[in-house]
Parts: sequence; structure tokens; C-alpha cells
Amino acid sequence: MSTALLTDQYEITMVRAALLAGTANRKSVFELFARRLPSGRRYGVVAGVGRALEAIADFRFTDAELSFLEERQIVDGPTADYLANYRFTGSMWGYGEGELYFPGSPLLVVEGTFAEAVLLETVLLSIYNYDSAVASAASRMTMMAEDRPCIEMGSRRITEYGAVAAARAAYIAGFASTSNLEAGRRYGVPTSGTAAHSFSLLHDTEEEAFRAQIAALGENTTLLVDTYDIAAAVRTGVRLTEGKLGAVRIDSGDLTVTAREVRALLDDLGATETRIIVTSDLDEWQLAALAGAPVNGYGVGTSLVTGSGAPTCSMVYKLVARATGSEGTLAPVAKMSTSKTTIGGRKHAVRRLDVKDIAEAELVGINLPPVADYNDRPLLRQLVDHGEIVGSESLSAARARHEAARGELPRDGYKMSRGEPAIPTYFLDDEGKILPASYGS
Repeated sequence: MSTALLTDQYEITMVRAALLAGTANRKSVFELFARRLPSGRRYGVVAGVGRALEAIADFRFTDAELSFLEERQIVDGPTADYLANYRFTGSMWGYGEGELYFPGSPLLVVEGTFAEAVLLETVLLSIYNYDSAVASAASRMTMMAEDRPCIEMGSRRITEYGAVAAARAAYIAGFASTSNLEAGRRYGVPTSGTAAHSFSLLHDTEEEAFRAQIAALGENTTLLVDTYDIAAAVRTGVRLTEGKLGAVRIDSGDLTVTAREVRALLDDLGATETRIIVTSDLDEWQLAALAGAPVNGYGVGTSLVTGSGAPTCSMVYKLVARATGSEGTLAPVAKMSTSKTTIGGRKHAVRRLDVKDIAEAELVGINLPPVADYNDRPLLRQLVDHGEIVGSESLSAARARHEAARGELPRDGYKMSRGEPAIPTYFLDDEGKILPASYGS
């Protein structure tokens, strides 16, 4: 399916005007970045790169898209002709999916003509902003969960296709599985799920419901035990499986207190291997509070898929350089309006690490790569080479990258309390000197 109309009208009208002015094919460099992190956050997580590459591959104006644009008089003849033959033929470099980012990090660098690059602005921002918001929240949650698995369960709290994107992003940031089957089919995210309260209410007794579930799914299933009386439900589940019940799920009440009571009851009944899963509008702060509770896993929904209070990363896509003069040399350009300034020039980025491989700073060179130290880590990898997508990779690779990058955080990066970014971002001029426009703590 074409992604060409997943955009704002002004992308099309800018191309129309640029074609008329003769500037549409001027070589340009756009960059996607966030000026700041959500309030109080110490780091962000890049997600959506793979989905963005899929969207670029499908960004085509077929007869259906062109007919719509012509009927609305959004395009004229020359613009329709240009769009009919549209293919992105430029190149892109970006942070790898799962990588951490900080204020000013050049997450995506797009080089091409003005027209072909500006048309991608909206779809790239919509993917990066949402997926990265979910991944950033998921990373904080899995950090607090430590070695306890987290299950993504937010499909019913977001749009149907947003739910698929959320499940994918959460998996990159360490979630173990999702309840969303389309995420499993499309992206290979592990799926899980058993029963809701309605299943118990369907049957004449809770025991009858449990018997049916165990008969269908086996003794290793997870029984939802808080429909009526939790203690009675736990006893029933243990008795029906002769102590071999896989897990119980608690979805209400004081989860810390209830989990302790259920653990004591399970152990007293001899079901020492039965796990306890808790759900009920969890977020990273509640996961931190449950660290001392006898819980084996978490199900997280609403807070995760809405970015846990930060549903967007406020990323922007700005023109930072364009061709000028008869030779077409790239010259920096920058927006100068108050509080929304940009830094002109094509960016290159490395993460400076100390002798113990702990991150110290984000170094962003303007026009030239920063002079790298012996263990500085390059952050930009090529994603598109003259129109050919070369940066596709598996979710397991993105997941591993996230784990490694998070492991480089200094101690402050692991705090849930409000604070400055875990490391500062420094912009360096052509001589390697730090510019006053740098970001960070």
C-alpha cells in the first residue's frame, strides 16, 4: 500500500512552488532530531527506523493518489508529472534502531534534492516520534523490571495500527512479548495471552472456567485469579493442576500486598514453582515500587503505548544545508526564530566513552566528523545509498544494540527522578572547538 498520502498538504504545495521557481532539484540536507528530551527524562531511545525504511520503499504516487490530489486542486500538471515518477534517489544516515539519543542528536541525516527529501518529512516524523516515545518509556520500564519479563498489553488503548508499532518498539527496548497478534505476524515479536475476566464470568463457576482453560491450554497456563475471591481462586487453580499451575495473574488491588499474600499461599499449597504475573495500569514508577515484591513478570498497557506521559518526542525535521552558487557547493542554513533555532551544516556524531566504556558525552561535528578518541563510538550508519535501502536489520539486532547502549549509561542515567540528560551534547566547529549552542547537563 502506498504511503505517499501519509503526509501534510504543505509538503506537496512546497514541491509545487519549488518546481515553478526552479529550486526543487537543488541539493539539500535535512536532519531529524529532538531539541530536548521530555521533561525530567535522562535519555531517549531511537525506534521506528525499520518502519521508516518500509515507508520510504512504499512512498509512491499511483493513479489513486494523483487523482485525489488533482480533484482537490492540490497539484497542477507539472507537479502531478513529477509525483508520478517520484522515487527517493538520495542517501540517508541515521542512529541505529535501539540506540540512545540526547538533545540535539542527529538521528537521521537525509541528502537529496529538496523536493524528494521534503516530501518524506511528515511520514518520517510520525514514525520516529511515536515509536521512539514508546521505546523510551519501555526502556525505563524494563530497567526497573530488571530480570523480570514485561509483556506489552496496550492494543486496546491506542489505534489499531499504532498498537502494532507500539508492540514492535517495546520489544526493541526489552519487552519479552506482546498480546498483539499482528505484531507477531508482521515483525516476529513473540506473542502471549490467556484469558480475561469475561471468560470466568461466562461460566457458571470459576472452577468450571479454570477447568476449560486448563483443558485447552495445559497446566502451564496463567489463570486470572481476581474475578471473585483471590485466595479461593488460587486454591482452585492449584488443586486442578495438582500444584503444577504455570502462573496466576493479579489485575487489581494493592499489588505489592496481594502478591505477598498469594506467594505465601502458593508456597503453603506446595505450588512453589507457580509464577505470579501482575497487571493493572502499571508504569515505570510502579514497577520500581514492586521491585521487592514476589512478582515474576508484568503486563503493561496504557502507560506504555502512550509514552508514559510523553506520547511524542517532539522531534523535528529541518533543512540544515543546501546547494548554492554555480558549482552547487553545500552551504549551511539555519532557522533563527527565538527558542526554535537550528544549527546549520551537515552533522556527524560519536559517543565519547571513558576508559571503562561509560558514556561521557555526545559529540556532534558540523560539516566534519569529530576527531575521535581511541574508544569513541560512531553513531550514524548508512540506511539508504542513492535510493537503495541498505540499512535494514533484524529486531534482534536492534534489541541487542539497545541493551548495549543502555549499559553504557553513567549512574545518573538509571535514575527515575527528574533530572538533566545523562550526558551532555557538544557541537564542534570545523576546528573541533565546542560551540555555545551545545545541549546538556
